[in-house]
Amino acid sequence: MNILEKIVEKKKEEVAQRKELYPIKLLEKSLYYPGKTVSLKKYLKREGSSQIIAEFKKKSPSKGFINPYVQVEKISVGYMQAGAAALSILTDTEFFGGSNQDLLTARKFNFCPILRKDFIIDQYQIIESKSIGADVILLIAAILSEQKIKALSAFAKSLELEVLLEVHDADEVKKSDLTHVDMVGINNRNLKTFEVSIENSMRLLSLLPKDKIKIAESGIDNIETIKQLKEAGFEGFLMGEYFMKQPRPELSAKQLIASLRS
Repeated sequence: MNILEKIVEKKKEEVAQRKELYPIKLLEKSLYYPGKTVSLKKYLKREGSSQIIAEFKKKSPSKGFINPYVQVEKISVGYMQAGAAALSILTDTEFFGGSNQDLLTARKFNFCPILRKDFIIDQYQIIESKSIGADVILLIAAILSEQKIKALSAFAKSLELEVLLEVHDADEVKKSDLTHVDMVGINNRNLKTFEVSIENSMRLLSLLPKDKIKIAESGIDNIETIKQLKEAGFEGFLMGEYFMKQPRPELSAKQLIASLRS
């Protein structure tokens, strides 16, 4: 099995366990479940928005720990003070070193839109996302059928969650039902090999509907690349590793966003 297949198999086990430990009725009683969500679409389109979605990620399957000792409270608040448009929080534990508690902590200290970054394969995880304070969920076309993309995105919208669908190649774009999708992210990282190519964003951009917000993901590490992608039509930039590999991720974000604005 490749890395992505291993992650999905592990996720199936995790979801089954969590359904027993935390029944849906319990999730629906959480503090955040009945709350109103914050729109990532609006924050990306706001005048003066940096359009940077800053990610909190301690670890990756390909590189191991990136920055294992950082605290989500400090980094998430620092990202927003730096001018990020939104936060992305990894909640997968085994492969990315994250947790649901990380997102709960980020939610407690930040009002901005928060994307729950995980491998969602079941409606249960969408209810769970709402219960921990997420505003946006990630769906990954590589691990979902066309019918599953449609069903999960429709269910997320019924809970007032926005949906970011991630694609990696032309076949995934063609098979994806975008009816209930708010944003489409083009991942420059091949999730099977974890190789990165910025050109992937450029190749797939023309295949996306004009009415969907386009977000470039992975491998973005300089201002010139962001400017190039922005001119091409991208309206959001998901950045994690570039910030997280620095001793002070929030300062790295502040410097990049200040340079973008100047």
